[in-house]
Amino acid sequence: MLGRMIAFDPSQVMFEDNHLIVVNKRAGQLVQGDKTGDRCLAEDIKAFLKDKYQKPGNVFCGVIHRLDRPTSGLVVFAKS
Repeated sequence: MLGRMIAFDPSQVMFEDNHLIVVNKRAGQLVQGDKTGDRCLAEDIKAFLKDKYQKPGNVFCGVIHRLDRPTSGLVVFAKS
């Protein structure tokens, strides 16, 4: 699955409050940008939050930890 971009789906969101969003990362998804230039989950989460809350400006999404690209599991992102 390496080298193939896996699309983010809002159903991957397992938990969200004012400060955190927890996403079920699929194997093959990139958590944070790298030299490949592939779209990453952090950018997808920003776009998701911008659309969901109709935010006019930039959206913050902090990467608290990462999982390797071939690994699946829960990933926590900071919203504030």
